[in-house]
Amino acid sequence: MNRIYMDNAATTRVTQPVLEAMMPCLTTVYGNPSSVHAFGRDARRLLDEARAKVAAALNAKPNEIYFTGCGTESDNWAVRGSAYALKAKGNHIITSAIEHHAILHTCQQLEREGFKVTYLPVDEYGQVSAADVEKAITPETTLISIMTANNEIGTIQPIAEIGAIARAHGVRFHTDAVQAVGAIPVDVKAMNVDLLSLSGHKLHAPKGVGALYIRSGVRLERLMNGGAQERTQRPGTENMPSIVGLGRAIELATAHLDEKAAYVSALRDRLINGILETIPDTRLNGHPTNRLPGNCNVSIRYIEGESMLLNLDIKGIAASSGSACTSGSLDPSHVLLAIGLTHEVAHGSLRFSLNEDNTEEEVDYVIKSLDEVVRRLRAMSPLTM
Repeated sequence: MNRIYMDNAATTRVTQPVLEAMMPCLTTVYGNPSSVHAFGRDARRLLDEARAKVAAALNAKPNEIYFTGCGTESDNWAVRGSAYALKAKGNHIITSAIEHHAILHTCQQLEREGFKVTYLPVDEYGQVSAADVEKAITPETTLISIMTANNEIGTIQPIAEIGAIARAHGVRFHTDAVQAVGAIPVDVKAMNVDLLSLSGHKLHAPKGVGALYIRSGVRLERLMNGGAQERTQRPGTENMPSIVGLGRAIELATAHLDEKAAYVSALRDRLINGILETIPDTRLNGHPTNRLPGNCNVSIRYIEGESMLLNLDIKGIAASSGSACTSGSLDPSHVLLAIGLTHEVAHGSLRFSLNEDNTEEEVDYVIKSLDEVVRRLRAMSPLTM
């Protein structure tokens, strides 16, 4: 049985061109890029090339790109580093109720340290209101952090508009673009952002590498102390294979982006329409059109997402659930609750996340298989009797 992977929002496979780009760092170019000898200079050249590729993909300058260990580290550094660096100016942060936990848990920790945080609500589609952002700004506000696109429901936020508001009020603006980079156009200048987080394993680079864009002139407190790597801001010997992989991956991901997004969006719409038309009592979560090309998040009444997920896995289909049961929690997704879903409906949610590797045949098989799974589970459910 062929297996079908539709969990690309969780992680993506490392492609052959990315792996090939990484191999010299694992074999012949093994020097420390901080060393002054020829081996070190060879590694430094690859490091500089990777930094330039990431910068080009974001319309940034190479000296504005700092490599990290993951998107979570980038988010922590952006939020905590800003809060501490600007503490003399104020102690108020604005974010949204549907951010990734890398942002929400960091803000909650800062609250325990005496900072004030405003968690803005979202509408039924998971969209933040730029007007609400502006209303929340006070003289004490030092940072606004709103994600570019939501990792669960795929809704894209009005980042450029929010960024313009932040800039007009002299407030620093960060966006978590982990799900967006490589899927939609991301331009730090057009978006009016001061800080932007990204992660390698969401766009066919290996796990364990990310980056933070820090606009020239923006100062952050360091999260760690150590050596002079990353221009003294992020100490620790660079993860050269993964950084080079990220450079190649982002270069490939942003090439022909419009054509790729059109293809993936067509697959997404085929999947969404097929599910909604075939299976009764289903609903689409997230904005119907202003969403990531590969995101399909649906709620299916009367059965739990975990049950559907396990049954789909038996049929060779990989997706994810709208609840956190697999992590030992019975709480449904905070994102789904924020858009107004009841606990019951949120528990019956699935996320399929597609990319350019998927096909129409796979989409049709998923629709057919999901219909079979839902029919069987509903037949056993007391809620449908």
